[in-house]
Amino acid sequence: MANYKAKQAQRKPLLKQIAIIFSKVLLWFVVSTLLWVFIYRFINPPITYLMVQRNWERKAEGKPAKIEKEWVDFEDISDNMKRAAVSAEDQLFLDHMGFDVKAMEKAFNNNAKGKKVKGGSTISQQTAKNVFLWPGRSYVRKAFEAYFTLLIEILWSKERILEVYLNVIEMGDGIYGAEAAAQAYYGKSCTKLTKRQAALIAACFPNPLRWTPDQPTKYIRNRQYLILRNMKRLGPLDF
Repeated sequence: MANYKAKQAQRKPLLKQIAIIFSKVLLWFVVSTLLWVFIYRFINPPITYLMVQRNWERKAEGKPAKIEKEWVDFEDISDNMKRAAVSAEDQLFLDHMGFDVKAMEKAFNNNAKGKKVKGGSTISQQTAKNVFLWPGRSYVRKAFEAYFTLLIEILWSKERILEVYLNVIEMGDGIYGAEAAAQAYYGKSCTKLTKRQAALIAACFPNPLRWTPDQPTKYIRNRQYLILRNMKRLGPLDF
């Protein structure tokens, strides 16, 4: 009995030390990530994990590094491009706090039934994933994605979220952001994109390495048509 009590007494300081270490690590994580997200409210992200990964993949294939990107401020991005992105990816973007619960439930049910895997990610979630996290589908990464999504919804405006999204997402092989895509596919600035051009770029968002606006498949043309219909239905974005 005495030995048992002695062992229990020894465990308490150890558990206390572990709790203190865990608390310090958690506090450091929260403070550092809050600061990171807050800084990116004003400073544009210079590079993303996906850009680095894609270049490693290119290097493994014997190809030269390629990152085509040019930052364009929110007010200089064509309204057509903004509306096309929202119409294609997240029609409730202005109304939710980062998560579309109905879309997530629908995606979960489809995936559970063994149907083609579909995502339920909002523009906010995609922005959090692209800017702060590594590519992947693990539950750990999803948890971090939810955490960073909440942070950007709290610390950024909707305009900032959409601005960052349209400047960092992959839009082709080594092509990132609306400006680089507009220049690559249409030889013009994203400021001057027409509705049809913006809708065609947005139609390729789900898999920009497979689909490109300069060689649209029948499926992509159909997506473009649906996006144009959604753009007409949604009308101007009221930020």
